[in-house]
This record gives sequence, structure tokens and C-alpha cells, in this order.
Amino acid sequence: MSSLLKEEMQRVLFRPEKQKLVVFIEIEEEQSGRHFLCVSESKSKQVLISVVRCEKFRPVKSKKSRRLGLEDQYIRTEVWTLEELTILDGRDPDTDDPCFLMHFDTVRSVKAVNCAAKYCLARSLVALSDSRQHTGLHVRNFDWTYIKPTSIYSSRGDCMVLMRICFYAFNLVCLSLCPVP
Repeated sequence: MSSLLKEEMQRVLFRPEKQKLVVFIEIEEEQSGRHFLCVSESKSKQVLISVVRCEKFRPVKSKKSRRLGLEDQYIRTEVWTLEELTILDGRDPDTDDPCFLMHFDTVRSVKAVNCAAKYCLARSLVALSDSRQHTGLHVRNFDWTYIKPTSIYSSRGDCMVLMRICFYAFNLVCLSLCPVP
């Protein structure tokens, strides 16, 4: 579902602005509707961070089914550049808290839908900061091992970790099926 949402947001909101959507997470806001924190990159390699609100907007007649449906409208409510982000503050690395703070000229409080989304955004911002600005983004109160893995197995990605877990589980099942002498 998220890949379809990413494709739709890319098509409707970012492609007309000649930008590429790098990563997005769903966030909770007080206003009604779905909200996303998006990181995009322009043709000139400028990285933008924006809050996007999604609303059911206009009726659209489907070419295939000839029925009316609602198409989503995406509205940018806030936009910053990565250069404006001075500190990314996870608030407390020892608790399972999806809230974090982004320090621009003012401090913007953000509540992600879960901690995995919060860390996904932090990893992306750190990687983009390292590759585009050649300066380190100031990251506070995050568990650094989830931001920049240091071991050889954790830096290979989630697929490698999942494959190793499955391999160990398969070995345990095989061992449990072996007759004991």
C-alpha cells in the first residue's frame, strides 16, 4: 500500500515540481485528514522537507468502470530545506516514543505513527545530509545503532537480517525433528 501511495504522491505532487520523493512517513496532526512528512530532492539536488496533508478532493470518472470516485488531493502545508534543519532530536532514545523534534528557526514537534517510521526518516535525513551537504546533521537522543549500523551484518539491510533469522529458525526445526538416540 505504501508503494502505491508513494507513486501517487510522486505523480500528483512532486513530479509537477520536478522533484523526486525520497522517503515519507505518516504523522499524526491535530487537523483532520492524513498527514505525511516527506523528504524530496529537486533537480538541483536541494533536499526539501515538507508536511503534506491528504484530502479526498474531487470526483473523478474512471475510464474503465465509468463510475465516479474520489481522487486524493495533496497539499503542502509546511516546507523547509535540509540546510535549515539544525538539530533532529529524538527526545528519548530509551523509550518507545514516536515523537521527535525538528529544530529549524523554530522547533517543530512531530509525532510519527510508530518508532520505525521515526527511525526511517532519521536514517534518510542523515544519509542525505552526509551525501549532499558533506556535513553531519546534528542528531540527538536517537539510538545511533539504528541510525548508522556499524556491524557488517546490520549494514546489509533488513532482508539480510530476516534471511539470517529464517535460516536459524529452519535449523531449529530440523534439529527438533531429528530423533534423539
